[in-house]
Amino acid sequence: MIRIDYRSVLEIIRDFPDEQSCIEYLEETRWEGNPVSPFDPTSKVYKCKGNRYYCKNTGKYFNVRTGTLFDGTKIPLQKWFIAIWLLASHKKGVPSRQLARDIGVTQKTAWFMLHRIRGCYADLDTTLSGEVEMDETFVGGKNKNRHRDKKVPVCRGRAHIDKTPVLGMVERGGRIVAQVIPDTSQRSITPVVCQRVDRSATVYTDEWQGYDTIAKLYSRFFVDHSRGQYASGNVTTNRIEGFWGILKRGIIGVYQMTSRKHLQRYVDEFVWRYNLRKHPSIGFYSFLCNIEHRTRYRELVYGN
Repeated sequence: MIRIDYRSVLEIIRDFPDEQSCIEYLEETRWEGNPVSPFDPTSKVYKCKGNRYYCKNTGKYFNVRTGTLFDGTKIPLQKWFIAIWLLASHKKGVPSRQLARDIGVTQKTAWFMLHRIRGCYADLDTTLSGEVEMDETFVGGKNKNRHRDKKVPVCRGRAHIDKTPVLGMVERGGRIVAQVIPDTSQRSITPVVCQRVDRSATVYTDEWQGYDTIAKLYSRFFVDHSRGQYASGNVTTNRIEGFWGILKRGIIGVYQMTSRKHLQRYVDEFVWRYNLRKHPSIGFYSFLCNIEHRTRYRELVYGN
């Protein structure tokens, strides 16, 4: 039976001492003994030498890396496995310079590896139900740390001139979703909520007018932060605000800065770890079950 519980990086190194052991684990995780062609899932598959397989319908060869984040990379799978475990296990993330030292690659390579891993964290299918708390936060540098020529007159609350807004929604006792949005207007908030929250849900927000349309579509209760109210019986947004604390401490303390272009990837990373908070030791295995996304370097640097 395949092992899914890894509690330390030493266990990763022990169980995957070479490339072949990594390949065999990946094959069992992805295919469970029955190889499937990434070119035609209905095709008959023939096993060939060198861990390769042949797709009968398309006439193409493939291996367990094909069509995954490992595709097209010369980095040994053991280093990938260590990086995946480290990022899944550290609550506040792992900076690229630290990963570079840990696995013996350049900082540029470590940066690329981390972004490829983050590319597989995106969750576009989760729908929240029951009781759902939602709130927005703003990610960006502190005004006091800026050069005097770059300081802005107002840099608090929703006066986010040079910050990026993120909308978060958490199901009480369940999962969380978070998405970078253009602004905190009703026009930007409403479509995201309608897409990710079931209409039968009860939602809890603050008093912000950006949720006014939501109040017409859902059963909505709110706390008035402007009056110093943060909880009224069962009405509170403390859970989602707690997640914002984890996100910001990670970005400020570990990553130090993030660009607008890549912010959603970092948000997805923290969301993924939060959703596995009750079972952190299976994070490594859980990730390997969802690796069918390959981020290219050109996409990261140039956006295409």
